[in-house]
Amino acid sequence: MSLELKFDPRTIEHLGVKMYSTLPPALAELISNAYDADSPGVAVEFIELNKTPKSIVIKDEGDGMSLSDIQNKFLVIGRNRRNDDGDKPSNKFKRMPTGKKGLGKLALFGLANEIIVDTAKDGLRNRFKLNWADLLSSDSVYSPIIEIQDQQTPRTNGTTIKLSDLKRKSPFDLNSLADSLSKIFSVDPSFSITLKKGTDIVRVDGERRYKDIDQQFQWTEKDLVKEDSPYHGKISLKFVTAKTPIPPSAGLRGITIYSRGKLVNAPEYFSESTSSHFFQYLTGSINADFIDLLNEDVISTNRQSINWDQPDMADFREYLGELISETARDWRNKRAKKKEEEINTATGINTEHWMSTLPTDVKGPVQSILAHMTKNEDISESLNPIVNALYNIVPEYPLLHWRHLHLSIKDGVYDLYKNSQYGFAADQATKMYAARIREIAKIDEDGTRLADVFNLPNNKPPTIAINDLSTSSLKNMQEGQSHLTRGLMQGFRNPINHAPMDRVVPEIISELDCLNILSLVSYLVGKLDYAEEKLKEKADS
Repeated sequence: MSLELKFDPRTIEHLGVKMYSTLPPALAELISNAYDADSPGVAVEFIELNKTPKSIVIKDEGDGMSLSDIQNKFLVIGRNRRNDDGDKPSNKFKRMPTGKKGLGKLALFGLANEIIVDTAKDGLRNRFKLNWADLLSSDSVYSPIIEIQDQQTPRTNGTTIKLSDLKRKSPFDLNSLADSLSKIFSVDPSFSITLKKGTDIVRVDGERRYKDIDQQFQWTEKDLVKEDSPYHGKISLKFVTAKTPIPPSAGLRGITIYSRGKLVNAPEYFSESTSSHFFQYLTGSINADFIDLLNEDVISTNRQSINWDQPDMADFREYLGELISETARDWRNKRAKKKEEEINTATGINTEHWMSTLPTDVKGPVQSILAHMTKNEDISESLNPIVNALYNIVPEYPLLHWRHLHLSIKDGVYDLYKNSQYGFAADQATKMYAARIREIAKIDEDGTRLADVFNLPNNKPPTIAINDLSTSSLKNMQEGQSHLTRGLMQGFRNPINHAPMDRVVPEIISELDCLNILSLVSYLVGKLDYAEEKLKEKADS
C-alpha cells in the first residue's frame, strides 16, 4: 500500500510555514496531538551540535496510529476529527479532544524540512518520512517515503516524531520555551510536558506562568461567579494581581481564555477602557470548555482569538467585562486595606479607627495625603515619621483636640465625647468645675451660688481669687469669673439637670454646643490654677 498526502502546496505554505513559523505554537500543536492521543505525557528533546539546532524529537505513549489511521486521518488536511470520530471523552483519561480543524499537523512544516513519523499501535509499527522540498514540488499529491510498514513489534502504543533539517538556527532556550508553553496550556494533572536538552530537563505546568509574578491578591470563580449567573458551573477562573506592575514584555497582562485545556484567546481585558492602572497588575485565566460545544466554530485557526461577534460570545465578553470591573473595585478596596495594615504595623496607628473619628471635611484631605504618600508599592520606613507627624497634627477626634482644653477637662470628658454623648460630656465638665470650686473654697454649695466665691464684697478679698487683684483690669477679670460662672450654671447646668436628658440633650446640645461649653469651662478651670497655687504656697509656709 502506498501513502498519499493530497493538497494544494500553497495551502501547506500558508497554513503551515507562516502560521507556525515560531517554535512555541508549533510545538503546542504537536503536544496537543499527544494529549488527544490519550498519552499520559509528552517528552520533547532538543538536539544541538555546537549550539546549532539539529533536530527535535517529540515522543508520546498515546494510542499510536495504524497504517489506515496514517492515511485516513493523519495525512488528511482539514479533517474534522470530532465529526468523524465523535466529540467524546478518550478511553483512558476521559479527555475531550482539543483538535478540531485538522490543521495542527501543518506545524511540522513550519519547523523542519524533514519529518520522520514512527508509530506503533496494537503490535504493529509504521514509519514514514516527509520532505518539505519534495512536497512543494509535487502536484497536489505527495507520497511520503514508507520506511517500515505494519512490522510486528513489542513496542507499546505511541508515536515518535523526529524533525530534522530545522529552519531554526538559534540555540534552544528550554526555560523560555517552557514559559511560553505554560501560557498555551492550562493545568491537567493527568498530562505531563517535559522538555530536554542534553542533561537539562524542564517540566511545564500551568503554575509556571506565574513564577515571576509576586502575587498579592487572588480570585476564583467562587469569589466572582454568582449562583444566578448563566455561567455558574460552566467556567472556572483564577484572577491574580501582582504587588508591582507586570512588565508588558512578560506577555501576561490580561486574562487568557482556555477551552479543553488549551489557549483559545490571548490575554486581554474585555473592556473598552483600559486606562486604569489596575490593568497593569492583572493577570489570570478562565477555563470555558463550553466554547467548544457551540454549534459555530468561534476559535481562530491559530487559537489566539475568539470571534466575539458571534452572539453567544458577545454575551460572554460583556459578562467578562463585568467580572473584570468587579475585580478592579475589589482590588482597590483590598489594596487600600493592605496599605492601612502596613501603615498600622509600621507606625502603630490604627488608620481605620483614626479615619472614623475625623469629621467628613477633615477626613477627605487626610485620606488624600495618605494615599499620595503611600502610592508606592512598599511602605518606606522614612514615611513613618511623616505619618506620625500628620497624626499629631490631625489626631483622633481633632475638633476636641484643637480646642486645647485644660487637661483635666479633656481627660474627664473624653470617653463621653468620643461616644457622641455631647450633652453628657458638657454636663460632666461643668460638674468637674463645680467640684473644684467646692474643693478650693471648702463649701457645700451648687448651681449659681458657686459664683459667689469670686465676688469682691466691699473691697474684701474673695473666697477664691483668680489673680492678685492689683489692678482694675485684674479686678474686672475677677468679677467676670463670677458672672461667667453664674451664666454657665444658669444657662446650661440648671436646664440640663432639671430636664429629661433623653429629650433636651439631643435636641439642644449639638457637638458644636458641647465644644463651645467645654472651651468656656476650660477657660474658667484654668483660672482656678492661680488659687490652687496660692493655697499650696500658704500650706507650705
